[in-house]
Amino acid sequence: MIKKKEKYNVAVMGATGAVGNQMLWILEERAFPIDEIRLLASERSSGKKLEFGGREIPVQVLSRDSFEGIDIVLASAGGARSKEFLPHAVESGAVCIDNSSAFRMDPEVPLVVPEVNPAAIELNKGIIANPNCSTIQMVLPLKAIDDISRIKRVVVTTFQSVSGAGQQNIIEMEAQVMRLSKKESHYGVGEHTVPPGMVNKFAHQIAYNLIPHIDVFTDGLYTNEEMKMIRETHKIMGRGDIRVTSTCVRVPVYYAHSESINVETESKISRAEAIEAMRDFPGITIVDDPASGKYPMPIEAEGKDDVFVGRVREDASVECGLNLWAVADNLRKGAALNAVQIAERLIGK
Repeated sequence: MIKKKEKYNVAVMGATGAVGNQMLWILEERAFPIDEIRLLASERSSGKKLEFGGREIPVQVLSRDSFEGIDIVLASAGGARSKEFLPHAVESGAVCIDNSSAFRMDPEVPLVVPEVNPAAIELNKGIIANPNCSTIQMVLPLKAIDDISRIKRVVVTTFQSVSGAGQQNIIEMEAQVMRLSKKESHYGVGEHTVPPGMVNKFAHQIAYNLIPHIDVFTDGLYTNEEMKMIRETHKIMGRGDIRVTSTCVRVPVYYAHSESINVETESKISRAEAIEAMRDFPGITIVDDPASGKYPMPIEAEGKDDVFVGRVREDASVECGLNLWAVADNLRKGAALNAVQIAERLIGK
């Protein structure tokens, strides 16, 4: 654990990236007790300055010597850099909260969503893993339901925004949309596609399209992203017996991931019971009034902290099943906020 202080020295690794920026904003929003903030990034960001606490802080080039005197590292610089640098941070006495996939399935590293398995934080040996964004937003409603009736099976389909793949992918989507918006309106086949040269970051055109795979395919024809959701859910929930299957889809949305989740439980749970359980669960906001057109949508979840759940209904195809729709900002609760919440638990805040 970490030595208790009034204020802490915090390093943000990957500070100039989308998640790193969110980490800085959230640390400031939540008044995290910081003495020194150290911003670390690659040589490309050398000389750059970022604003924090009303001051401009110079970005330092990440190295093995970057962590002297640091108490907490918030890392979002990719798996390879986490594997290379975080062991040195631990040697320097820091506790590291890593947003990459580098350590998530390491049995020695806790994988934490604070509302779901906070006790796992105490088991850290210097590194705590932040789960995949799509897993984080799913396990909150799953935990609320599992607390009242043991979950047997989960079927999830995700609809993941382009921001989950990085800023350059947003730029590519915008360029494709701009190109297509300049065309005259036609309804013929092929009139809504862009030239091959405009497709670089994704496997296919993302503008006005859906891509039914995220990350590479595995031997079983699941993608790595889908396997992450399965394995991480087991580890976070402490329930390797839950049968989980997933399909992950990239959609032309800027921010916030959406998920269609089907849950089968041991005993029947009514719609009203499920809503009550989730409404009382920390980090969940219920938006469920279909008759009035009220249900979670990405444009309303963007910039918000909670997981928004709606379209809750009993599954007519099985005796003990529920359907629900969950939406969350993938850069906040799906990444930066969850990491900061872990840090808050570390210091007892």
